[in-house]
Amino acid sequence: MSFQNPVFIPGPTNMPESIRKACDMPTIDHRSPLFGQILHPARANVQKVLKSANAEVFIFPSTGTGGWETAITNTLSAGDTVLAARNGMFSHRWIDMCQRHGLDVQIVETPWGHGLPANRYAEALAADKGHKIKAVLATHNETATGVKSDIAAVRAALDAADHPALLFVDGVSSIGSMDFRFDTWGVDIAVTGSQKGFMLPAGLAVLGFSAKAMAATKTGRLPRTFFDVNDMAKGYDNSAFPYTPPVGLMNGLLLASDMLLREGLDNVFARHTRIASGIRAAVHAWGLELCAATPDLYSDTVSAIKTPAGFNATEIVNHAASAYGVAFGTGLGEVAGKVFRIGHLGSMTDVMALSGIATAEMCMVDLGLDIKLGSGVAAAQDHYRRTTGQALKDAA
Repeated sequence: MSFQNPVFIPGPTNMPESIRKACDMPTIDHRSPLFGQILHPARANVQKVLKSANAEVFIFPSTGTGGWETAITNTLSAGDTVLAARNGMFSHRWIDMCQRHGLDVQIVETPWGHGLPANRYAEALAADKGHKIKAVLATHNETATGVKSDIAAVRAALDAADHPALLFVDGVSSIGSMDFRFDTWGVDIAVTGSQKGFMLPAGLAVLGFSAKAMAATKTGRLPRTFFDVNDMAKGYDNSAFPYTPPVGLMNGLLLASDMLLREGLDNVFARHTRIASGIRAAVHAWGLELCAATPDLYSDTVSAIKTPAGFNATEIVNHAASAYGVAFGTGLGEVAGKVFRIGHLGSMTDVMALSGIATAEMCMVDLGLDIKLGSGVAAAQDHYRRTTGQALKDAA
């Protein structure tokens, strides 16, 4: 692998040099007022990225997985029922975590490549007359399959049933890259990590809690210590953490969130859509298909590309690394060996995307697939030439 080449995995993402330098800072006294000058603006910026006026933002030294654990341990009790669809590796892992914590998970099995079945959620919620279901889990962007789901439709299912369950949303590979509306969608807990849309190294779990979720922390009885949001809130009141914070990463988060807000969230989302559309144009030119079943499900942060039956897609990933020093994502779980993934989120430009498309194309030709060299690159170039000029005008 080469440090000179961008990575095309769905996270950790490419890191702008300015953010890397912001993380590389001298030691400060994390219990001094100086840390508060990092902590409070970073939390305020994250709230804006979530498109929320009131979400309580919590930042833990962890990853998205720790964020999942924060959500369930602070609000639920052993034996509580949780409703969740399993439509990919990351929804599967969140379900597994709930089961390990003694929660009763009502699983809606869903084909991989499909989005969350809001209609089946609606049926389950309407049937739950006794309100046993305490939380609904929703993966906004399933990173394993490149599928985005309609969170507004899940909220509509809850509202139609007049159901009081909390809505937990995994936005690990969407927040900061795709439109996310905490308040409008009635999200109770949103979870993400530092290493995706925020363009940082792994190491921070970033969450937003609604007032309803905060109230649930008073009744939830699952054990928590490190991930206790009430302990963290008390620390924030004193411009501190309840333990030693990752100061460099927090400083990086402050700059990263500033950069997103300066670019303008709508411009950030439009950039991701444009870049993703170019990659999808390349996939079509290759004669291949995406794992996502229909265009309305296409993710703007990661594309899972199906290879012909009988071909091991992992060979493309291995060959790219060994021959060209470029990283792509392998298939996971049910789609292992059937897809390879191109991550196109965070710090990404049209030109960077073209280099990834060209490398994937070379690998497939090297490995004997019936791909015309240059076809995908040309299709993406045509898309970017037609759309980038307008994007620059819009951003001006």
